[in-house]
Amino acid sequence: MGIKRGTTLAAVAVVVALTATACGGDDTKAADAKPAGAAAAAPAAAGDYGSDYGAGSAAGASAKGAGQLAIAQNEQLGSVLADSAGFTLYRFDKDTAKPPKSNCEGDCAKTWPVVQAGDATAAAGMDPSVLGEVVRSDGSKQLTVGGWPVYRYSKDTKAGETNGQGVGGTWFALAPDGKKAAKAAAAPAAPAGAGQAAGALTVAKDPKLGEHIVDGNGMTVYRFKKDTAWPMASNCTGDCVAKWPVVPPVDKANAKGIVEKGYSVLDRPDGMKQQAIDCWPVYTFTGDKKAGDINGQGVGGTWYAVSPDGKLITTS
Repeated sequence: MGIKRGTTLAAVAVVVALTATACGGDDTKAADAKPAGAAAAAPAAAGDYGSDYGAGSAAGASAKGAGQLAIAQNEQLGSVLADSAGFTLYRFDKDTAKPPKSNCEGDCAKTWPVVQAGDATAAAGMDPSVLGEVVRSDGSKQLTVGGWPVYRYSKDTKAGETNGQGVGGTWFALAPDGKKAAKAAAAPAAPAGAGQAAGALTVAKDPKLGEHIVDGNGMTVYRFKKDTAWPMASNCTGDCVAKWPVVPPVDKANAKGIVEKGYSVLDRPDGMKQQAIDCWPVYTFTGDKKAGDINGQGVGGTWYAVSPDGKLITTS
């Protein structure tokens, strides 16, 4: 029982040694494969800030305070921190929280206006101790939440908009604790008699797909063709992850029928850890409402169910 042993002990040792640094191997066609390092390349500077340096609305003209903070509920992101006018507040991955430091200056700060410190009041239900400030390079003071410098987005033109979410893969709406806003995926009910924990993987059989991997609740597991195995990287971020939740790490002892090769964990840039099979990151799909659903199969020509050895199942 447990993981299938598809290699000798010596080969397993080699695989473990390789996966400790990077994963390799690709079962996609050459036309689909990305050159080594493509996924890891940093986005262009304009991609970090948006394409309209200094061309945003009046909100981008100057920094201002946040006043009485509020917690808004967003269908995709869950609890999102907003200012007194209801505008979404953001954080920048290239900043630091320990110690607090802003790396958004010049044109960046025109597109992403800084939120001044001084007048912010914690929202109801929010821990006031997470509010702070950081001195910017020009001597002004910027509001921080959980240590992260706080910004608005010039393309949000009315309250409740979240147009800045995921821009450049580095800008994200703030949760009330300073973390990135992310709605916790509701665990679907397990099928009657399943008796499996959510932190598990196993193999199911579908009339169309044949044998494919499902999680502990019987929900189909998918791969994204735009990801890479060498280097092992996910290209599903921001709104994509809200629609295609990552499969969290699953102990090998709870992976029944899954081939061991390339069974590893990816440390994502957003701080989440993601299970990988045959060195490919794996996901579930919010469009699957019950165990056995395969609504994610073939979506966009890039999302496919996964065979027990980690390969794409392109039959639809």
